[in-house]
Amino acid sequence: MKHFFDLLGRIFLSFIFLFEAYDSIKFFNDTKVTMTSYGLTWRQDMLLYGAIFVLILGGALILTGYRSGFGATLLLLYWVPATFIIHSFWNDPIELQRQQSIEFMKNIAITGGLIMVMVNGSGRYSIKRLFATAHVPGAD
Repeated sequence: MKHFFDLLGRIFLSFIFLFEAYDSIKFFNDTKVTMTSYGLTWRQDMLLYGAIFVLILGGALILTGYRSGFGATLLLLYWVPATFIIHSFWNDPIELQRQQSIEFMKNIAITGGLIMVMVNGSGRYSIKRLFATAHVPGAD
């Protein structure tokens, strides 16, 4: 049962990153406007394309369980700075602080999930395990 929940957790965790990549692609110009509002004006296209690449690659690696530790590390390199830039509730007006602090804590919880995947690996149900246990006919 543990292995099933490892898979289910990886699926749920990866979907937030894959959805964010989809959203950033679909609303590319709006995302650039949001980046500008947070002071991210240096090479916006490069930063946004890089973020989308990291989100897709990291999300796919966690979803499939192939090199999930590497995928979690990639996502952490994006997620942690983005969390502190976007949800800096301590800098927000008092009327926004509560909502931004909730969003900040949710992102910290997601960071914890990524660290767990990075440390514990992908579990039994993964592409990596499938490759490792597959028997190639005629290889005997």
